[in-house]
Amino acid sequence: MTRFVLATLALGSGVYTYLGVRSLLDGSATEVFFAALMYSVSVSVAIYGFWTYLIRFLPEMIDNGSRMALIVIMAVGSAMIVAMASWLNAAALAGSAAVEQHLAITVEGYTADLDQAHSNALGAISLLPDIQRAGERFARLADVERTSGALTGTTGSGSVVQLLSQMSAQMKELENTVAASRETVEARFTEGQARLSAMRALVSASGPIAERSDGFATESVALAGIISSLEQTSIAPSVSRAAADLSVGFIAPVADGGTADLAGRQDQVMDTIRASVAAQSKALSDAAAEILAQPKVQERRYVPLTSAEAVLRYAGDFIPSWAGAISIDLLPGVLVGIMAVVHSAMRRNEEGMIDADRLTAGDLLRSLDLHEALRARQRATEVADAAAISEVVETAPAAPQNVTPITAAGPERKRGET
Repeated sequence: MTRFVLATLALGSGVYTYLGVRSLLDGSATEVFFAALMYSVSVSVAIYGFWTYLIRFLPEMIDNGSRMALIVIMAVGSAMIVAMASWLNAAALAGSAAVEQHLAITVEGYTADLDQAHSNALGAISLLPDIQRAGERFARLADVERTSGALTGTTGSGSVVQLLSQMSAQMKELENTVAASRETVEARFTEGQARLSAMRALVSASGPIAERSDGFATESVALAGIISSLEQTSIAPSVSRAAADLSVGFIAPVADGGTADLAGRQDQVMDTIRASVAAQSKALSDAAAEILAQPKVQERRYVPLTSAEAVLRYAGDFIPSWAGAISIDLLPGVLVGIMAVVHSAMRRNEEGMIDADRLTAGDLLRSLDLHEALRARQRATEVADAAAISEVVETAPAAPQNVTPITAAGPERKRGET
């Protein structure tokens, strides 16, 4: 069962490693196929061999030093397996989803850039009501002065009326310029929204992610051009210059009153108009400066990512895929732990046993075989010794007839004989 489990897990990891490697390689279809196949086979063999060694040897370690050494080796090997296979497995499991997320995040960034560029471009258009009010005020004062002489006390189209009409015409010209820019800004913004819609459709569409990524890159280049055009379309710099010209380029006509008193009143009114124009110029310049001070849209460039790169960049969003990819490679470590615990428990149980309890049937059979072998060797030795004695007896010379047998008490000796 252990071998079957290890082989199945190694094969599964190799398959997903093949899918992950294939997305990273470039070249002909044949080269990519064989290169990815060789890498995945190497990974499968390495995983199977690594865990086979550990599950065989680590549970047998009795001393703590050897056991800790193998545990450290297992940790290092696990890290190497994650480095060479697990991230590729994750790329195969969640690569397309990670690339789609990269596209979606890029779309959000481009959407924010387009909105900011549109807001910056519309900033100067927000000054249009102020410009209209200023122009209408100058035109109304000119009509009042022409019909009732409310400013100088004398009716008619004198120098005051001419100055007021001149300022009204300048404001009207500036108003037309700002109003004309609105159409250009709206046209650019509408085109940008169409590009964004196409990009969103590519993100949510079905089909190979590589082809959709290429189409997305094309749309992103076009959208970046539109955003840059919106930045350049802003009328705020022109409004700032026109507002400065109102004060700097103010040219008051010569008082044309028939009497010195009328000419003096005209000069006083034109000084008042000059102050009013200066105040209006400062207000418009300050408002235009605030618009110009708004942060510019930073240039954004879409960078395509492979499935493996996308999985690494957005790893936190694909934790389940990463967990599955790592588990399929490191699950045999659980089997190693199970075997180590079981062997340790068996050794602890054996410590309380007597020698007879520790004997197995195999040990008994081997003991009987050894006993029989020893008995056979002993019998052979006895037979050889008996044969040797018989041979010695047969070859010994016969005893003389007159020899007196020696009894147990020995031969009789006379006293004094030695």
